[in-house]
Amino acid sequence: MGGRVFESVRAAIIQLQFRPGNPLSEAEIARQLGVSRQPVREAFIKLAETGLVEIRPQRGTFVRMISMREVGNARFLREAIEVAIARKAAVEATDADIAALEALIAEQRAVAVNGDNAAFLRLDEKFHQAIARSADCEDAWRVLEGLKAQMDRVRYLSLPEATPLETIIEQHRNIVAALASRSPQEAETTMRQHLSEILLSLPKLAARHPAYFAD
Repeated sequence: MGGRVFESVRAAIIQLQFRPGNPLSEAEIARQLGVSRQPVREAFIKLAETGLVEIRPQRGTFVRMISMREVGNARFLREAIEVAIARKAAVEATDADIAALEALIAEQRAVAVNGDNAAFLRLDEKFHQAIARSADCEDAWRVLEGLKAQMDRVRYLSLPEATPLETIIEQHRNIVAALASRSPQEAETTMRQHLSEILLSLPKLAARHPAYFAD
């Protein structure tokens, strides 16, 4: 139950249903999810550890502002890890792995047509996780999941205005083509280009939504 509550609140924060700076009501979230307040309290503690909320004694729990510094640091770490994963996947991915990635891109295209940003980001997550799995690097992916909470909010905010979905799909196609060609160097190049997108969109997003960002 605790895991479900954590994931539900985390998704709501990332998808900006709970906006940066806003207070979170333990009682209201418990009511919405049909649980007691204890698992919500535990979820808040875990969310504070991931940097998504701030617990202020005697005042309550608040959604943290998006830290531009933390986004930059998370992107730096993610690039270092995912580039290494991509190079390894170019050597180790099987034909079945490549086919699975192509199928995920087809799913991404289908939800992009419907403008379903939340579904698109879930598929984007599956795409990157599948690359890690093809390189036998799922432990590294789990490390990444704990690092990129701030990035995930920016990614959601950037769609589709700052970053068209078709641009991301095309970048994914280039990554898969590099893996299929068994070229570690090309896999590195295409992955770096893809992950640089968030830094390109960050200044525009901060200017458009100044109330969401800090430092």
